[in-house]
Amino acid sequence: MRTRPYKRFAAVAAVAALTATACTAPNQAQDKPKEKAPLFKLGSEISYRKYGKDYPDTKVEDVPGPCSYEAISRKDYSGQTLKIISHAVPVIGEPTQLHAKQFEEITGAKVEVVNVPFGELHQKILTPLQAGQPAYDVMFYPSLWIGDMAPYLAPVPGKYLNTPGMKDVTGTYMDVATWNGKVVQYPVDGDRHYLKVRTDVLNDPRQQAAYKAATGKELRVPKTWAEYQDVAEFFSGKDFDGDGKPNYGSAEVTKRDDLTFSAFISRAAPYVKNPDVKGGVFFDVKTMRPLINTPGFVRALDDMVKAKSTWAPGGANFGLGDEIFSFGGGQTLMSYSWDDAFIQAQQPDSRIRNKVQAAPLPGSNEVYNRTTKSWDVKANQAPYFTWGWTSAVAKASRHQQMAFDYLCFFSNEANTALDLTIGRFGVNPYRYAHFDPNFWERLGWAPKVAESYVKTLSGMEDSRNRVFDLRVPGVNQYMSALANGVAAALAGQDSPQDALDGVAKEWSKITDQIGKDKVQSAYRNVVALEDHS
Repeated sequence: MRTRPYKRFAAVAAVAALTATACTAPNQAQDKPKEKAPLFKLGSEISYRKYGKDYPDTKVEDVPGPCSYEAISRKDYSGQTLKIISHAVPVIGEPTQLHAKQFEEITGAKVEVVNVPFGELHQKILTPLQAGQPAYDVMFYPSLWIGDMAPYLAPVPGKYLNTPGMKDVTGTYMDVATWNGKVVQYPVDGDRHYLKVRTDVLNDPRQQAAYKAATGKELRVPKTWAEYQDVAEFFSGKDFDGDGKPNYGSAEVTKRDDLTFSAFISRAAPYVKNPDVKGGVFFDVKTMRPLINTPGFVRALDDMVKAKSTWAPGGANFGLGDEIFSFGGGQTLMSYSWDDAFIQAQQPDSRIRNKVQAAPLPGSNEVYNRTTKSWDVKANQAPYFTWGWTSAVAKASRHQQMAFDYLCFFSNEANTALDLTIGRFGVNPYRYAHFDPNFWERLGWAPKVAESYVKTLSGMEDSRNRVFDLRVPGVNQYMSALANGVAAALAGQDSPQDALDGVAKEWSKITDQIGKDKVQSAYRNVVALEDHS
């Protein structure tokens, strides 16, 4: 288990301190807080329970430091208003609201939060920024939008980069927050896709015997997407809970306008990320020719179409929330996506609490080689660091210090420890401290569950064959085109090959509209993460 800080952190922090002084000092001077007596003692007990019965009765200690309840409550922002835009409730929108209310209570500030559906969030943030009239001081959004947002963001000042919590952010997520050598996003979440399974079913001797009799194979946590399909098919429609209701094999994010592109990339990763081939997964970085319709992606979409038989009723239109509660509520045997479904399964009142296991995304027994235009027959596994939620402060904000103080408070050790335990919040591990099994065992997780979770997550950090999101200008257009293609194939309107041929054509048009040089320059940063991670 790694506990070292981000190795490039010192250099980044030094540069950021100088940059922040030059770029933000005039704005910060306008909102410098007054000092007041603290409302919390050092090491106070923190709980969310007073904010409603929907919050667990978990208690944690306020860890001393510049972002703690004690430190932030010394600041008086009375008479000042902080404006925030975030995703709709609950995913990231609910913790945004909760911590805004707390920030108001302890600083005297007025905090206005606007929650926006995912499909509208990009435009609601970017349009005012481009017009030079930012409507918000603080913005929460998917980290893969950095290519569009970066020109309008204030670099994170050195004093925040030097906080203990920020120094504990993993190298991967500091990379995600960085653009052209500057940290311009404030890490509040760490996201990746991985496999979740129900161990009470997979480890049941009766189920193992039945599976062996029917398939001739051992029942185990799937290692490949082919195994995943076999297991999901066998259990779909069976009542493995014994409650008189059918269960299903797989819960996946399939709704066109609700992140289905990320689910597809998870399925494609082991077929397209060849450790022996450099230069891009989504495009050939030298020519910017789209690779989205090459054989590896086509096979993944073919797999996804076949998987429809394993989904619950309505599963062909599942959004992220549906996937979270289908697996987290025990309806399905397996799922893959963000941490939220796993955390939901581990809620104190969950009927499958401590009956689940985390594991790496399924891999493949062969991977496409676009150099030789043939398949390399070998076991391959490729972790997918899909976009996570991030936050930032507008460069033109007149309340930058208050904005950064809010983000500092939002992500302090106490709040993060509590947020990580609430599946619907969408806050997932992003600090080295979160990869310690004891962290989770203290929250009531069984040792085996905690170990599987941190081993899976830390293993992704250590992998050298990883896939990252397409972090380029216009990413929303590219992903929308991909989602349309995937949806067409799932609906039977197009074959997987025809659907992805159409996506490739759309991607070429988008690149031409935005400018090949502009997209290529940004894409080189993505390729550098994948080829040299």
